Amino acid sequence: MPAESIDTAPPPDPWSAPLERVLFDAGQIRARVAEMGARLTADYAGKPLTIVTILQGGAVFMADLIREIHLPLTIESLSVASYHGETESSGRVTFHQSRLPAIDGRHVLVLDDILDSGRTLSAILDRLRTERAPLSLRTVVLLSKRIERAAPIEADYAGFEIGGEFIVGYGLDYRGEFRNLPVIGVLKTDRPA
Repeated sequence: MPAESIDTAPPPDPWSAPLERVLFDAGQIRARVAEMGARLTADYAGKPLTIVTILQGGAVFMADLIREIHLPLTIESLSVASYHGETESSGRVTFHQSRLPAIDGRHVLVLDDILDSGRTLSAILDRLRTERAPLSLRTVVLLSKRIERAAPIEADYAGFEIGGEFIVGYGLDYRGEFRNLPVIGVLKTDRPA
Protein backbone atom coordinates (compact mmCIF):
# COMPACT_ATOMS: atom_id res chain seq x y z
CA MET A 1 0.00 0.00 0.00
CA PRO A 2 1.54 3.33 -1.00
CA ALA A 3 2.05 6.03 1.61
CA GLU A 4 -0.63 8.65 1.74
CA SER A 5 0.40 12.00 0.32
CA ILE A 6 0.41 14.82 2.84
CA ASP A 7 -0.32 18.28 1.57
CA THR A 8 2.36 20.50 3.09
CA ALA A 9 1.03 23.77 1.71
CA PRO A 10 0.03 26.18 4.47
CA PRO A 11 -3.69 26.51 5.02
CA PRO A 12 -5.34 29.55 3.45
CA ASP A 13 -5.15 32.68 5.58
CA PRO A 14 -8.75 33.39 6.67
CA TRP A 15 -7.86 37.05 7.27
CA SER A 16 -6.89 37.66 3.67
CA ALA A 17 -9.78 35.77 2.03
CA PRO A 18 -12.03 38.85 1.57
CA LEU A 19 -9.12 41.11 0.60
CA GLU A 20 -7.71 42.03 -2.77
CA ARG A 21 -4.54 43.13 -0.98
CA VAL A 22 -3.31 44.11 2.49
CA LEU A 23 -2.33 47.77 2.88
CA PHE A 24 -1.14 47.67 6.51
CA ASP A 25 -0.37 44.58 8.55
CA ALA A 26 -0.88 44.28 12.31
CA GLY A 27 2.73 45.25 13.07
CA GLN A 28 2.58 48.40 10.96
CA ILE A 29 -0.68 49.44 12.57
CA ARG A 30 0.64 48.78 16.09
CA ALA A 31 3.82 50.81 15.43
CA ARG A 32 1.94 53.76 13.96
CA VAL A 33 -0.62 53.82 16.78
CA ALA A 34 2.25 53.84 19.31
CA GLU A 35 3.85 56.82 17.50
CA MET A 36 0.54 58.67 17.49
CA GLY A 37 0.04 57.96 21.20
CA ALA A 38 3.48 59.37 22.02
CA ARG A 39 2.74 62.52 20.00
CA LEU A 40 -0.64 63.01 21.68
CA THR A 41 0.90 62.43 25.12
CA ALA A 42 3.37 65.24 24.43
CA ASP A 43 0.80 67.58 22.88
CA TYR A 44 -1.79 67.18 25.67
CA ALA A 45 0.45 66.91 28.74
CA GLY A 46 -1.13 68.77 31.66
CA LYS A 47 -4.41 69.39 29.81
CA PRO A 48 -7.85 67.92 30.61
CA LEU A 49 -8.32 65.60 27.62
CA THR A 50 -11.47 63.90 26.40
CA ILE A 51 -11.52 61.57 23.42
CA VAL A 52 -14.86 61.39 21.64
CA THR A 53 -14.93 58.19 19.60
CA ILE A 54 -17.15 57.81 16.56
CA LEU A 55 -18.84 54.42 16.78
CA GLN A 56 -18.63 51.78 15.60
CA GLY A 57 -15.63 52.08 13.32
CA GLY A 58 -13.46 54.10 15.69
CA ALA A 59 -13.76 51.64 18.60
CA VAL A 60 -10.83 49.37 17.67
CA PHE A 61 -8.49 52.30 16.96
CA MET A 62 -9.57 54.04 20.18
CA ALA A 63 -8.95 50.95 22.32
CA ASP A 64 -5.37 50.67 21.09
CA LEU A 65 -4.62 54.40 20.96
CA ILE A 66 -5.69 55.24 24.52
CA ARG A 67 -3.28 52.63 25.87
CA GLU A 68 -0.49 54.55 24.13
CA ILE A 69 -1.52 57.94 25.57
CA HIS A 70 0.24 58.17 28.91
CA LEU A 71 -1.82 60.77 30.72
CA PRO A 72 -5.24 61.00 32.35
CA LEU A 73 -8.16 61.25 29.94
CA THR A 74 -11.86 60.59 29.68
CA ILE A 75 -13.67 58.76 26.92
CA GLU A 76 -17.00 59.59 25.32
CA SER A 77 -18.65 58.29 22.18
CA LEU A 78 -21.04 59.29 19.44
CA SER A 79 -22.97 56.95 17.19
CA VAL A 80 -22.96 58.54 13.75
CA ALA A 81 -23.17 57.04 10.26
CA SER A 82 -22.76 58.17 6.68
CA TYR A 83 -22.19 54.91 4.79
CA HIS A 84 -25.48 53.09 5.48
CA GLY A 85 -24.20 49.72 4.18
CA GLU A 86 -22.58 50.93 0.97
CA THR A 87 -18.99 51.40 -0.24
CA GLU A 88 -19.37 55.16 -0.68
CA SER A 89 -20.64 57.77 1.73
CA SER A 90 -24.34 58.39 1.21
CA GLY A 91 -23.88 62.12 1.76
CA ARG A 92 -26.33 61.93 4.67
CA VAL A 93 -24.89 62.06 8.19
CA THR A 94 -27.16 60.41 10.75
CA PHE A 95 -26.73 60.98 14.50
CA HIS A 96 -28.08 57.90 16.29
CA GLN A 97 -28.29 59.65 19.65
CA SER A 98 -29.59 63.02 20.74
CA ARG A 99 -27.35 63.54 23.79
CA LEU A 100 -23.93 65.00 23.04
CA PRO A 101 -20.95 64.17 25.26
CA ALA A 102 -20.19 66.40 28.26
CA ILE A 103 -17.04 68.11 26.98
CA ASP A 104 -17.38 71.68 28.25
CA GLY A 105 -14.09 73.03 29.61
CA ARG A 106 -12.01 70.16 28.20
CA HIS A 107 -9.58 69.69 25.33
CA VAL A 108 -11.36 67.35 22.92
CA LEU A 109 -10.06 64.96 20.30
CA VAL A 110 -12.74 63.59 18.00
CA LEU A 111 -11.50 60.15 16.96
CA ASP A 112 -12.64 58.26 13.87
CA ASP A 113 -11.32 55.34 11.88
CA ILE A 114 -11.16 57.13 8.52
CA LEU A 115 -11.47 60.58 6.98
CA ASP A 116 -13.15 60.10 3.62
CA SER A 117 -15.64 62.66 2.25
CA GLY A 118 -15.26 64.80 5.37
CA ARG A 119 -19.02 65.06 5.87
CA THR A 120 -19.13 63.01 9.06
CA LEU A 121 -16.32 64.82 10.88
CA SER A 122 -17.55 68.22 9.69
CA ALA A 123 -21.08 67.54 10.93
CA ILE A 124 -19.77 66.34 14.30
CA LEU A 125 -17.41 69.29 14.76
CA ASP A 126 -20.12 71.78 13.78
CA ARG A 127 -22.55 70.28 16.26
CA LEU A 128 -20.00 70.09 19.11
CA ARG A 129 -18.91 73.72 18.52
CA THR A 130 -22.54 74.89 18.43
CA GLU A 131 -23.93 72.92 21.37
CA ARG A 132 -20.91 72.51 23.67
CA ALA A 133 -18.00 74.64 24.93
CA PRO A 134 -14.74 72.67 24.66
CA LEU A 135 -11.43 74.43 25.33
CA SER A 136 -10.16 73.04 22.03
CA LEU A 137 -11.54 70.71 19.40
CA ARG A 138 -9.25 68.65 17.15
CA THR A 139 -9.46 65.45 15.14
CA VAL A 140 -7.50 62.21 15.05
CA VAL A 141 -8.03 59.49 12.45
CA LEU A 142 -6.15 56.33 11.68
CA LEU A 143 -6.64 56.72 7.93
CA SER A 144 -7.03 59.74 5.68
CA LYS A 145 -7.98 59.27 2.05
CA ARG A 146 -6.09 61.36 -0.53
CA ILE A 147 -9.23 62.46 -2.34
CA GLU A 148 -11.14 65.65 -2.99
CA ARG A 149 -13.47 65.98 -0.03
CA ALA A 150 -17.11 67.01 -0.06
CA ALA A 151 -16.42 69.09 3.09
CA PRO A 152 -13.29 71.25 3.54
CA ILE A 153 -11.59 69.41 6.41
CA GLU A 154 -8.29 67.72 7.16
CA ALA A 155 -7.44 65.72 10.27
CA ASP A 156 -5.19 67.29 12.88
CA TYR A 157 -3.59 63.87 13.43
CA ALA A 158 -3.64 61.07 10.84
CA GLY A 159 -1.94 57.70 11.02
CA PHE A 160 -1.77 56.73 7.36
CA GLU A 161 -2.75 58.28 4.03
CA ILE A 162 -4.41 56.01 1.49
CA GLY A 163 -5.93 56.21 -1.98
CA GLY A 164 -9.60 56.05 -2.79
CA GLU A 165 -10.09 52.28 -2.47
CA PHE A 166 -12.77 50.84 -0.22
CA ILE A 167 -11.00 49.25 2.73
CA VAL A 168 -11.92 47.01 5.64
CA GLY A 169 -10.33 45.66 8.80
CA TYR A 170 -9.20 47.07 12.14
CA GLY A 171 -12.65 48.51 12.82
CA LEU A 172 -13.62 49.36 9.25
CA ASP A 173 -16.49 47.32 7.87
CA TYR A 174 -18.56 46.47 4.87
CA ARG A 175 -22.18 45.86 5.85
CA GLY A 176 -21.12 45.10 9.42
CA GLU A 177 -18.46 42.54 8.51
CA PHE A 178 -14.66 42.50 8.64
CA ARG A 179 -14.19 44.92 11.58
CA ASN A 180 -12.26 42.20 13.41
CA LEU A 181 -9.58 41.71 10.75
CA PRO A 182 -6.20 42.51 12.36
CA VAL A 183 -5.01 44.11 9.11
CA ILE A 184 -6.30 46.88 6.86
CA GLY A 185 -6.87 45.91 3.26
CA VAL A 186 -8.74 46.59 0.07
CA LEU A 187 -11.98 44.64 -0.12
CA LYS A 188 -12.30 42.33 -3.12
CA THR A 189 -14.81 43.66 -5.60
CA ASP A 190 -15.59 40.21 -7.01
CA ARG A 191 -16.83 38.75 -3.71
CA PRO A 192 -19.99 36.67 -3.82
CA ALA A 193 -22.96 38.56 -2.36
